[in-house]
Amino acid sequence: MGDGAGQPVRRAKPGISRRGREGEPCGAAQPARAGDRRARHRQGTDRRAPPSPVFALVRPIGHDELRGASGNLIEAELFGHEAGSFTGAAKTRHGRFEEADGGTLFLDELATLSSPAQDRLLRAVEYGEVTRIGASRPISVDVRIVAATNEHLPRLVEQGRFRADLLDRLSFEVVTLPPLRARQGDIPLLAEHFGRRMAVELDWTNWPGFGPDALKSLEHYSWPGNVRELRNVIERAVYRHEDPERPVDQIQFDPFASPWAPPRSADAPHLPPVGMSPDPAAEEPQPQAAPMPEAEEVDDFRTAVTAFERRILEDALARNRYNQKATASALGLSYDQLRHALKRHELLNAAPG
Repeated sequence: MGDGAGQPVRRAKPGISRRGREGEPCGAAQPARAGDRRARHRQGTDRRAPPSPVFALVRPIGHDELRGASGNLIEAELFGHEAGSFTGAAKTRHGRFEEADGGTLFLDELATLSSPAQDRLLRAVEYGEVTRIGASRPISVDVRIVAATNEHLPRLVEQGRFRADLLDRLSFEVVTLPPLRARQGDIPLLAEHFGRRMAVELDWTNWPGFGPDALKSLEHYSWPGNVRELRNVIERAVYRHEDPERPVDQIQFDPFASPWAPPRSADAPHLPPVGMSPDPAAEEPQPQAAPMPEAEEVDDFRTAVTAFERRILEDALARNRYNQKATASALGLSYDQLRHALKRHELLNAAPG
């Protein structure tokens, strides 16, 4: 979850803060509390209670990893196990619930929990008890649960992939955070944060910031991957930037964008039978002819050619997400040739509207 200063996030924070003061669960998605006692946490009002620890389970384990001998991994992580309870359990281990007793446990990617793990989680939430794998006696715990997911859990309940009774217990307070594209004011702040951190990792003595063109492209991008995608894009841009004294001005949103990228499965070429050599000429990349404009009456040849060239540039920029290096490669131009053409058509600062 990426924090920020934008209005959408600020509107979501009061609900979280209110639940913190009341000692109730709060979080980015479906939160709940295991146990009857209610310890006050960082925003709580009970000054007698000691500061509560926060433990995070940050790595989700998918359903495929929970089969066979590895089926106890997530349950062992959350609830602990006794020595010899399954292959590889050489000694007794306390689970995250026991470690977070009296504090808060953050469960990321809640929707990836297996059915057995959901059963155990329901018991922990309902009765405030957890039982280690291989043990016969439950252990009482007092843990507030904060959970996050990018799935719509009611839909998973309808599909039979998530327990309805567990969702009822976990949904005491639900906070839906807005996507990054709805938090325009947060994009430059987060970009600056990730950029500075990457510059430190690269041992730069100075952080030059981002150029105006780079900032404009960041603000106009839709960010389907939200903050994680923003972080990757920024770290890649800083890593590839060669002059730490100049602002970062090149942003590549799609690292796979290339005129030589393998075709998609639907467009894959027919491969020759095994044992036969492909046609050598077919291995050479063939330039793609630009589509011909529709026949129309032309009164001014120069104006028509200029308009057609501009349309080619605009379409190529859009296909390559306004990355000029990728656009130049796609059009078979050098970077300087493309920049000259964009300047001639006043498209240097072109960005999606």
